Amino acid sequence: MKFRKLRQLAVVSAIGLGVATLFSGCQLVTIDYLFVATSASTASGSSTTCPGGEIETYAVDSQSGAIRNGAPAVCSGGSTPNVIAVSPGYQNLYVANQVDKNVVHFSLATNGVLTNKDTVTLADPVTAMTVSPDGNSLYVLSGTTSATLSVFALSSGAIGSAPETQLSLTIPGNAADLVVPTAITVLPSGKAVFVTAYDKSSYNPGGTVTSSASPGWLYGFVVGSSGALTPTPGSPYNAGVKPSGIAAEATNSYLYVTDFASNQLIGYGVYSGFAVNFLLNGPYKSGGQPSAVAVDSRGRFMYVSNSLDSSVSAYVIDIQTGTPSAAVNTTGSQTNSTDTQPVAIAIDPALARFVYTANYLGNSISGFRLDPTAGTLKATQATPYPTGIHPAAVALVPHGNHSVQVVTP
Repeated sequence: MKFRKLRQLAVVSAIGLGVATLFSGCQLVTIDYLFVATSASTASGSSTTCPGGEIETYAVDSQSGAIRNGAPAVCSGGSTPNVIAVSPGYQNLYVANQVDKNVVHFSLATNGVLTNKDTVTLADPVTAMTVSPDGNSLYVLSGTTSATLSVFALSSGAIGSAPETQLSLTIPGNAADLVVPTAITVLPSGKAVFVTAYDKSSYNPGGTVTSSASPGWLYGFVVGSSGALTPTPGSPYNAGVKPSGIAAEATNSYLYVTDFASNQLIGYGVYSGFAVNFLLNGPYKSGGQPSAVAVDSRGRFMYVSNSLDSSVSAYVIDIQTGTPSAAVNTTGSQTNSTDTQPVAIAIDPALARFVYTANYLGNSISGFRLDPTAGTLKATQATPYPTGIHPAAVALVPHGNHSVQVVTP
């Protein structure tokens, strides 16, 4: 099955090359490398045997957004990779392996080649992680019934052998409740970190409910000059029923959280001391079971992957108020179809013109072209693109010859 899909991808790449040549008279130009974490037994394009996970590499065409095979895949350093994070300078990539409860550091060459460097192991599986904007800290969220936020120092990309800080996340007034951490983001300024989690003791569909506490939570932490974390005023905050994804926009003014259980997007304003409060006209409708959210580097557009609907919802952000409004395409729809069960979403950093989802049950990547004026999406050529088994995370880095879209608040 997997080799058939790889042959299909090769055919798609060949067709894309031919079409691009006919229309533009020039060769395909890579603007980004796309990395996807999959569960697989062998690394694509090599004889390397992987114990249950690999990182596949693809090249993104600057004209069409179509992807094609890049450098050979590498073993993820464990089984069932589920999270990818990239350093701000795009020289380091970090992969979490769920079964092995570890985080593996890879150096990232300008040609997209990954090299395994070092590994740290935690007490529980990692559910989310991100790198600080200065590249000096790796924030790791872990746990399945208890939530822990660990901060590892980074030195030229290498992970410190032990966390410098570890914080347990508990429910106010219900310290014994089971807490499931789900997502993490750091403000572009690097001055605050926000984490989402839900209370499994109060929200447990099909299971026993033992608590009357609010189920969804958002935790905020101020990052001190020494890297120490201090709760933001009023933290933790309510966050719906089952928060699943989180993103911050470019000016450090707004946060957005997807609520998997309520089919909605929750908006927050960020105020003095990095305290947050609900945007007055929210929450906002999403598709079914939203799994992840991404905001473009200009803070203008936002995209939510909906795992039940197999779709992406598009929004335009009002910079003055933070309010997201539906970006409706030519068919009159806010949503755009993906392959089956998208669980992760990312926007290309070079041009901020392409959006990709990792489709867990579809064993594929779906691609979209972003309209820079309206924020609407249009499927890229030959999408979806076949990948290995159960892609769970996706990340993009710019090709070395291309600049990156950035906004300085």
